Parts: sequence; C-alpha cells; structure tokens
Amino acid sequence: MVPIPDLLHSSLRIGVLAPPWVSVPPTTYGGTELVLDVLCRGLADLGHDVVLFTTGDSTCPVSIRWLFEAAAPDRMGASVLELRHVAAAYDEFDGFDIVHDHTLAGLFLGQLHPGLPVVTTNHGPFDADLADLYRRTASSVPLIAISQDQADRAPTDVPIAAVIHHGLDLDRYRLGTDPGDYIVALGRMDPDKGIHVAIEVARRAGLRLVIAAKMRESAEMHYFETTIKPALGNGVEYIGEVDHAQKVELLAGARALINPIQWPEPFGLVMAESLACGTPVVGSGCGAAPEIVDHGLTGYLAANVDGLVRGVLDADRLDRRRCREVIELRFSMERMARDHETFYRSVLMQRSGRRRLPPGILPMSHRVA
Repeated sequence: MVPIPDLLHSSLRIGVLAPPWVSVPPTTYGGTELVLDVLCRGLADLGHDVVLFTTGDSTCPVSIRWLFEAAAPDRMGASVLELRHVAAAYDEFDGFDIVHDHTLAGLFLGQLHPGLPVVTTNHGPFDADLADLYRRTASSVPLIAISQDQADRAPTDVPIAAVIHHGLDLDRYRLGTDPGDYIVALGRMDPDKGIHVAIEVARRAGLRLVIAAKMRESAEMHYFETTIKPALGNGVEYIGEVDHAQKVELLAGARALINPIQWPEPFGLVMAESLACGTPVVGSGCGAAPEIVDHGLTGYLAANVDGLVRGVLDADRLDRRRCREVIELRFSMERMARDHETFYRSVLMQRSGRRRLPPGILPMSHRVA
C-alpha cells in the first residue's frame, strides 16, 4: 500500500479487471472492452503501473495477465467461467494499491481481500437485477456511473460515488471533411437501437443508409429476419459487423450517424466516435445522448421521425471540425484517465482515515464528468 503522505503524487499500482467474454481491445463489437483499452493506456501514460487481467488474446499495450487464453463470447454469462477468471485475477492483484473491477462476480469475490481497495463501474442500466447487486456492495465497493442520466436512474439506496464519462484515443479517429451521400447506423442488431426507425428516416429523407451491426445472438437474428431484412434494398444496405478501421471509414465518410435509440442508453460510445470523425449525430434524446450531443451544434436530437428526418437533411449545415473539437475537449483518453486517477486517489485518501481531503482530491460524491 502507498504510504499516506504519498497518496497525492506517487504513481499507483492499479489492477484493472475486464470480463472474460471479449478481448481488450475488441476486434469487432465491444464497447466496454474498447473503453478499458483506452483507460489502461491513459493511466499508463500518466505514469502508473497498470496490470490488466483479461484474456490471453488481448493486445492492450500494458502488462497483461490471464487465466483463459482466448475470450469466450459464446459463453457470455457463464458463472463458473467468470468466477474462475475473477478469482485468478484477485490472486494476481494481491498487494496492489487499488483494483478497478468491471465484472459482476468481482463485486463479491473482491471482498475476500478486505485490505485491497476496489472500485467498480456499472456499464449497464440500473435495472432490477443490477440494482440489487450494486445495492449489496456499494457501501464497500465505490460505484462509478458512466453518465449523469444513468446515475439519476439508480435507486436512491444505491449510492453513486462518481460520474465519469468515457473517453477515446483520438489518434485512432480521422476527421472526415468530405462526407458522402449516405447516413450510417452502427451498433447491435436490436430493436432498442432503433434500426427499423433509421430505415424509415432514410427512406423519407431520400438518403442511402448503411447499417453495420453485430448480429450473433438469437434475438438479434430474429429481429433482423423479421424486421430488417424485408426492408433492405432501394438504398438500404446491411454490411454486417465491422472492425475498428472499417468503422472509422464509415463514420468519417457519412453525412450523419443516425442513432434513434429506443431506450435510456447509459452512454452510447458510438455517438462520441462519430463526433470524433467530425460526423454529426442525429438521434433520439434518450439516456445520455444530451450529455454527448449538443443539439444544433454537433447534431440534432428529436422526439419523433419527423424531427429525425429534418435532422439528417440539415446535418450538412453543421461544422464537422467543431464536432471534433467538442470531443477533444470533453471525451479524450487523457481526460478520462485523469478523472479516474483523481477518483482513485480520493478513495485511497478516505480509506487512510483522513476526514478532510487535501485540495485537488475529490470527495466521493463529486460528479467527475
């Protein structure tokens, strides 16, 4: 453990625990894993000793440890696999200054190591199941939310220690200054993503629509076969799941990202990625969208199809360089890493028994975002 006088300035030995389902970074779809890659690299750039416990096929350029040689997307949710993965991780993290746990099993297994400070992030909605788990552990494992909207939806008896928005490695996104004649929809093949609405918007606006979406699970395939596939053609194209390079090219060349989500998404990383490419976002105002998209400046948020149609038609009026500048200011890797570093230090200071925190260290209830 870092001596108390050095908590403000010493480099920390930080363990980051990823789920075992997807490699870090992901080769295709995987929002959480993309965020963890950026977080680990950002913390390492700040001079911290970062060890990522993930799967052996991960390529994040920090020290990596693993139990399983390859990610197991087909076994997502398998409790025995996750428990073994997490137990091995905490053996590895013995003696670290702090652990940032992004699993669910770790909320409980981590408490078998009472001398080890642990924090966690909820990457999903505070539905009844997740809320119950976090309610049981939030007093001992400080909980980070990824948007203010997500935090506001948490039950009152689930304390949120901080709100920290995601960040991007902006060197991996190019500014597209010469957009094409199409709009793009990216994400999962799921009704919550509103791909059927995107098709209606494109048709009414008279614009081409390119859909790039993950489609592996049975529910995703059912939605595609029953709702999306019959609507393809006549300017609407589904190209499947894309890797990072393909995603950037699609976004940079698009007139707009159409993102008519049908649920209160806790963050919505694809919106930030689109703006990083200079591409305006047109979508619904659900969830965290208003925290990412500035209506009339970097995109348009609308409550109905008529508003979405106006948005995609007006997208070429927006300054694509301004879209990029907003992301550089608010959603960079450096900002996200600094916010987490400050939060980790605040946790360590409070655990040290200091009631009054020195200047520059955030109290646990502070909204970092």
